[in-house]
Amino acid sequence: MERWDRVGRRAAYGAALALLPYLLIKVSWVVGSLMGLLPVGHGFGMAEWVVLNTVTVGMAAIGIASALALVRPWGMRIPGAPVVFCVWVGSGFLVSILPFGVLGALLDAGGGSPGEAGNPADPAMPVWEGVLLQFGFLGMGLGLTLAVPAYLRRRWPASFAGRVGDGPRTALPWAAVVGAAVGLCWLYWAAGGTVGIAHPAQRVTDWYVLGAVSGFWALACSAAVGIITRARPARLPRAVPLMFGWVGSGSLFAWSGWKLPVTLYLAWADPVGARPPEHLAVAVVLHLCAVVAGAAMLRTLVRSHRRQDSS
Repeated sequence: MERWDRVGRRAAYGAALALLPYLLIKVSWVVGSLMGLLPVGHGFGMAEWVVLNTVTVGMAAIGIASALALVRPWGMRIPGAPVVFCVWVGSGFLVSILPFGVLGALLDAGGGSPGEAGNPADPAMPVWEGVLLQFGFLGMGLGLTLAVPAYLRRRWPASFAGRVGDGPRTALPWAAVVGAAVGLCWLYWAAGGTVGIAHPAQRVTDWYVLGAVSGFWALACSAAVGIITRARPARLPRAVPLMFGWVGSGSLFAWSGWKLPVTLYLAWADPVGARPPEHLAVAVVLHLCAVVAGAAMLRTLVRSHRRQDSS
């Protein structure tokens, strides 16, 4: 077994193990709230709190199963599409969490935003729970970073072979243009731009950092898809733009797929104390464009893989 394959297998087990405390904590929140043993989160009603955390329980369970599919023998026997989709979405979520957690902690340590809105550590949450939740995200993200490429190389080795110029040249897809436009908007806000901002006072450190990270990945995947479809530069190893295209398109789809229904709910229900910085109509349009562009770029990457195999 190759060294890289061994590392990927260990990382997959580590990712599943890291996310297990998150799953157990979320289950305890749902059960405890329903039984009246634990408080409902600030700004939520009982039904909203239970639904939100039940969804995250399901996501965590799928994440653990997906990590195990990357390393267990049955993961090579089941259809590739559901495995690819789940790890694509999971990678998209977690690739933004890693730099977000590191940069957010550094900025807050330097006097950035202790106790700000958006901080995952709710005042009612014990410190150890917050630490375990962050550990679950970071551990899963690091694990998938190593495990997913190893799995993909085992299952579809031809997709990562060769160089960009080996494939056919096609027109720049519209999804890459849309993804780049969305990324530029997020970076504009992260740099302090105010167009499209309805509540400037609600912009906190975490919001700036996540916007900058999301904007970077949107531009990175758009550039990667452009490189693959235009077959330039020809000497670049094919694995490089594939990696950035895979991760970036997953980040676009996953994060905006999560934020879109939340934003629509805020626009419809207008709950007290929940005011995102962005104008809700602008946010809905950007998230919708990001979801569609992310899915379309994944389709472009898959089709380029098939063309590569047939050439």
